[in-house]
Amino acid sequence: MASSPDEDPGESRIVYVKGDLFACPQTDSLAHCISEDCRMGAGIAVHFKKKFGGVQELLNQQKKSGEVAVLKRDERYVYYLITKKRASHKPTYENLQKSLEAMKTHCLKNGVTDLSMPRIGCGLDRLQWEKVSAMIEEVFEGTDIRITVYTL
Repeated sequence: MASSPDEDPGESRIVYVKGDLFACPQTDSLAHCISEDCRMGAGIAVHFKKKFGGVQELLNQQKKSGEVAVLKRDERYVYYLITKKRASHKPTYENLQKSLEAMKTHCLKNGVTDLSMPRIGCGLDRLQWEKVSAMIEEVFEGTDIRITVYTL
């Protein structure tokens, strides 16, 4: 008897799409990594800053490394995973894990079922996607949250 895809323990929770992250469905919440100082001066963070603004709103949340800052934009949430103290620093896997857990908690409390993101922490921050994707799988295991990762 064939098992349904939902029961396949080898199936990835992450779906990969080649394309523009910002062209994702308007109902998808978004996530990316930033520093405590909310500089967002390089990489995809610049595009998040231009599209969603709210830098002062993020700073006012006073989130620390390992936490998540959140903006509500229309019907979606935009998650800012705080993975390092300053823009010039490099994140740790531990801080990324903690911020992913914080994001999951917010998603579950607020009925978020679809989450789109780039390969978080793996651009300018230089974390290894193999480790990061395994961490995402582990953190979101047992939830109904669908994750789409966009690459150009």
